[in-house]
Amino acid sequence: MKAHITIEINGFASRVQGRLDRLGLTPEIAAQTAGLPADFLGKVLAGDQPAPRGKRLIRLADALATSVSYLIGLDPDVAVPDEYLQEDQGQLGLLAGDEEALLRAYRRLDISSRAALIQVVLKMTPEPEVQEKKSRR
Repeated sequence: MKAHITIEINGFASRVQGRLDRLGLTPEIAAQTAGLPADFLGKVLAGDQPAPRGKRLIRLADALATSVSYLIGLDPDVAVPDEYLQEDQGQLGLLAGDEEALLRAYRRLDISSRAALIQVVLKMTPEPEVQEKKSRR
């Protein structure tokens, strides 16, 4: 089983902020240059958004005129592990935005709250329609 690697957000945010300061860029301009939503870096810097992965991370490093290794806190002579360059499911379009938001909120819940939420959702969802097969005569 492959371990899911996450980027330590505080160090990442401080390195991004350092590059923004050095280049004289606003988070909005840097995000747009990287092809990201204008509010993306503001959310990352505030700790409300996880650090990007995959193509988004590469484009951000380019927009900040630095390397992916630097942004994720690695020695520049060390190759970036493939796990950082793989896309998240949501970024591949496998989840809709609202589904992604629900999943993030769900993951912040404790176990008993998760169980309660599942029960509420199950009660709210309609039963699937079962089509009866018509008998041939």
